[in-house]
Amino acid sequence: MSLQARIFSGTGSRYLAEKIAQNFGIELGHVNVQRFSDGEIGVEFLESIRGDYVFLVQGTFAPADNLMELLLMIDAARRASAYKVIAVIPYYGYARQDRKDRPRVAIGSKLMANMITAAGADRVITMDLHAPQIQGYFDIPVDHLDSSAVFIPFIEKLHLPNLTFAAPDVGSTNRVREVASFFNAEMVICDKHRKRANEIASMTVIGDVAGRDVVLIDDICDTGGTLAKSASLLKEKGARTVRAFCTHPVLSGKAFDNIGNSVLEELVVTDTIPLREGAPAKITVTSVADLFAIAIRNAWENKSIHSLFVHSHRK
Repeated sequence: MSLQARIFSGTGSRYLAEKIAQNFGIELGHVNVQRFSDGEIGVEFLESIRGDYVFLVQGTFAPADNLMELLLMIDAARRASAYKVIAVIPYYGYARQDRKDRPRVAIGSKLMANMITAAGADRVITMDLHAPQIQGYFDIPVDHLDSSAVFIPFIEKLHLPNLTFAAPDVGSTNRVREVASFFNAEMVICDKHRKRANEIASMTVIGDVAGRDVVLIDDICDTGGTLAKSASLLKEKGARTVRAFCTHPVLSGKAFDNIGNSVLEELVVTDTIPLREGAPAKITVTSVADLFAIAIRNAWENKSIHSLFVHSHRK
């Protein structure tokens, strides 16, 4: 008798978990997340999960309660005798704190990995970590999905005649090069220097974009400042059009104003983080629910996820 696959969700990612479960072909499981008057969280599965593959969908975006819910769900599933507990984390928060770049700072992404592992997760499925080497912070298997599987088909449908890809900073170079290679297109780099977090001191474009239709690709759009400044600089250098594709729409602070007032034709994001109300018309959301549903099925059936990496199939 094959082991059942069950999908549950915390409150933060329920909007996405419902679509994942629908694409998978099962109903979303019932879990009660209770909040006490002092803010403490309690988690209870409302159905038996003994001997099942339990997939827990919860992004760890702000507030921190989302992370606490995930940890409590993992612990509860382990204590309820689930066969395997898989944390499905569409957006892995604290990923930008991936190294000790200054004295006396925490490495938040490593601490996150320690907590998820200590809670009892057997595997993690996530998407577009800010730094791929964060996978090495885990002592359990990590399936690291790539948003290019949804972005590449979207870009193909645009039929841009003079396609050039741009990395909004040096850190995004490898990610952008993979997609550019798929299209056999040229790539440029927007090299930026920061004074401090979320504040750009200077930026320059490495490469020629005159008369080109430029597509910026990044993993996170936080305040939108980098994208807005990159787009403006690319237009100054002669780009015909500038679009941006970002996996995780953090979109904090004045992000909506920055994007809405920018020269970007469009910003395409995924639904790893819910888009709050008031988003400018320039922002388009494309879903990764089907991608996660396939990854969950393959994990359940012990199959490879290689086929989910579109850019590995060169044109």
